[in-house]
Amino acid sequence: MHLLSPISLFTLIDFLGVFVAAIGGALDAARHEQYEYDFIGVIGLALVSALGGGITRDLIIQHGPPLAFTDVRYLLDAFAGALLTLAFLRIAHRSEFAHGTQNLLLFIDAAAVGLFAVAGATRAINAGLTVLPALVLGVITAVGGGALRDVLSGTTPKIFLRGQPYAIAATIAAVVFLVANAAGATRPAATTIGSLSGFAVRLIAMHYGWRTKAVRVSSETEAGRS
Repeated sequence: MHLLSPISLFTLIDFLGVFVAAIGGALDAARHEQYEYDFIGVIGLALVSALGGGITRDLIIQHGPPLAFTDVRYLLDAFAGALLTLAFLRIAHRSEFAHGTQNLLLFIDAAAVGLFAVAGATRAINAGLTVLPALVLGVITAVGGGALRDVLSGTTPKIFLRGQPYAIAATIAAVVFLVANAAGATRPAATTIGSLSGFAVRLIAMHYGWRTKAVRVSSETEAGRS
């Protein structure tokens, strides 16, 4: 793939998602509570965060090799996000703004969820899949990279734990995109509405502190039933 090849709307959204996910993955690795990663570890986890969901999506669709391996721009995009983050952290570490990385990570995380969910659903629709598989692949694209990053860093994927509604936001973004697309909206309009929907849900959830509820049967409850 030539570096100056024309960029379609899908490719643009996918590139934006890869870039912000690489930044989020690098920040998460640099701030890990249990392990101290060097620059190789930070870059590696950033690449997994940025490309893992898309690669999983493309392997499921089975329309040739994953885009990340056939279009070098994906790798360059992910590396750019990771290296930019490393440069920022080097500066921020020496300044009073170091504490702001947490807020930056949350904002970037919110942006990535909408972009990736819509990109995944778009890829599925373009491959000829129906709405429900497109919805599933949209969510997989949004959460897959982060889940793989968590597994490689020795923690349970955050999407499976009580916390911010990340997968729910991805689902809403994909649903809004697919509904708008089915309703006859132009692809740019459906893409914009879907991406902003996921972004807005994440921001609102963070602002109001919304968290998913844990599903757990306590030992006391089990004892009472026996």
